[in-house]
Amino acid sequence: MVSGNVHGVEVAAVEAAIRAAEQRTSGEIRVAVARFYFWGDVSRAARHAFARLRMARTRHRNGVLVFVAPRRRQIAIVADVGLDERVGAAFWRDVVESMTARAKRGELTGGLVEGIANIGGVLATACPAEPNVDANELPNTVAVVGQEPKPR
Repeated sequence: MVSGNVHGVEVAAVEAAIRAAEQRTSGEIRVAVARFYFWGDVSRAARHAFARLRMARTRHRNGVLVFVAPRRRQIAIVADVGLDERVGAAFWRDVVESMTARAKRGELTGGLVEGIANIGGVLATACPAEPNVDANELPNTVAVVGQEPKPR
């Protein structure tokens, strides 16, 4: 479990935003932070993290991963197939642009919290919470992902 501050991401604030957003939806939101500085494609790394964190293992295929490369101030979102049908690509692009703009102004955590709230609002409409079902299928924790550095 990660706590404190990870590369500028205030973990407690982000995890609280995830819990709040998920109260209104059956959808699952997860945030992954890149462990090390890398030059690779952020979207590709996000798809890899989506698979590694088993985001597709939800009953309704309604998981969303927000992937953060803090040192590059880049963010990517990967939504499972159950959401791609209900939420347009323009929404995901707008959320990424908003979060990225705030990250570039030094407001990484604030941008993530705002973005998670926006995602939660759309998920509440696209896949509302199910009455009498409290199925938190994925952890609400911030994951730190990335390859370990090679030993010298």
